[in-house]
Amino acid sequence: MKMFMSDNNSGVHPEIMKAIMEINKGHDYSYGNDSTTKEATERISELFGKEIDVYFVTSGTAANVIGLSGLLKTYEAVVCADTAHINTDECGAFERFSNSKIIYIPNKEGKIDKEGVSKVLYSLGDEHQSQPKVISISQTTETGALYTVEEIKELADFAHANNMLLHVDGARIANAVVALNTTFKEMITDTGVDLLSFGGTKNGMMIGEAIVSLSKDLSKAFKFHRKQGMQLLSKMRFVSVQFIAYLKDELWRKNALNANNMGQYFAEKLSQFPEIKLKDELKTNMIFAYMDIKLIKTLQEKFDFYVIDEETGLIRLVTSFDTTKEEIDRFIDAIKAE
Repeated sequence: MKMFMSDNNSGVHPEIMKAIMEINKGHDYSYGNDSTTKEATERISELFGKEIDVYFVTSGTAANVIGLSGLLKTYEAVVCADTAHINTDECGAFERFSNSKIIYIPNKEGKIDKEGVSKVLYSLGDEHQSQPKVISISQTTETGALYTVEEIKELADFAHANNMLLHVDGARIANAVVALNTTFKEMITDTGVDLLSFGGTKNGMMIGEAIVSLSKDLSKAFKFHRKQGMQLLSKMRFVSVQFIAYLKDELWRKNALNANNMGQYFAEKLSQFPEIKLKDELKTNMIFAYMDIKLIKTLQEKFDFYVIDEETGLIRLVTSFDTTKEEIDRFIDAIKAE
């Protein structure tokens, strides 16, 4: 059974697996004091074009929760889209760990803007209300949309003008950078983003994400939050070495480019069927489409994918760094056979 359910379901890129095997020789210092973690931090700093703080953790949820918690007092809050991963798919981990509140607002293709955020700022200074402190956005969004570089800058400027900060959940940040033909520096550093959850697991890594703080003043206490959050890895080099391999020769770009190109190929193939309607213009590697429920059930006998809404027949298909045209063609042939 071929999975188009999520890029989480893909394997590990051979170059990253090779790096893990090569680092598994001899002994080195623990808890991030090893030379590999130092090198990985330097490589990430080069990617963003400035000296930054980097904290390696095991998962995107850990990156989001520990990073955001490190920015907030307990009476402060995060403002995000109602579809945001921290709001819908992390089992309340942020609220439990931080003792802070999420204020979610309506989205447009998973995106929020300064007008939407401004509607919840009425509580600033009111001791009866949680105080909005961080705006959190996902790039790409959970519905497959992208913030332009200009939109990110506008949100960052708005946040700073209101004594707030901007966080980016970058689980699929590489796909976004490739799709917009930009750089990490232009998308994150130059726009004024304060904190990034830098994802790699969905793009060929085995395990591990990085909390990237663009301001060392903001992240002075992050090492304590990471320890309390049970994310200070003893053998951290096995995570950090993956980032070295991921960034070497722009492997991240090659992986994301294949995922995006295969998403485009998939969308083009699906568009030949009048009875199938693509929900939005494809931007990265997530395809949302409407299908007859009978066809969905038939396809699910051979392929795994998410059904977002059975009533309307909305499904999600996701391509990965290792997806091939042949795998997609089999899906298309299964449709033709009906």
